[in-house]
Amino acid sequence: MTSFISATTLVVPDYDEAISFYVNVLGFELLEDVKLGAKKRWVKVAPVGAQTAILLALAEGNAQSDAIGNQTGGRVSFFLQTDDFEGDHERFVAKGARFLEMPRKEPYGIVAVFSDPFGNLWDLIEPN
Repeated sequence: MTSFISATTLVVPDYDEAISFYVNVLGFELLEDVKLGAKKRWVKVAPVGAQTAILLALAEGNAQSDAIGNQTGGRVSFFLQTDDFEGDHERFVAKGARFLEMPRKEPYGIVAVFSDPFGNLWDLIEPN
């Protein structure tokens, strides 16, 4: 049996704002955008060629709204691996991504933390 994680959920306040950031700023592909009702949609985005996608889920109720941007208690939630850190970092900054630190070298590679528009923390990382 072959198994893998096909998607992970990210709660967002607005589908279109989330799609705009992930597709237009980070260069992800919009894999699916299916209307499921008056407000609900099935929206999946992923880096080009990735096996695992992010399901963008519209927050419903106070508990989910309160979790936006803090779904992992203030820790980095996602790790976007690249083989061109400098190029991707420059492109993301030029398109409005907000990096919270300057790139730094660690024993495992070069990394910098950035935030999506909702407060979720990401590592852009190029392993050694």
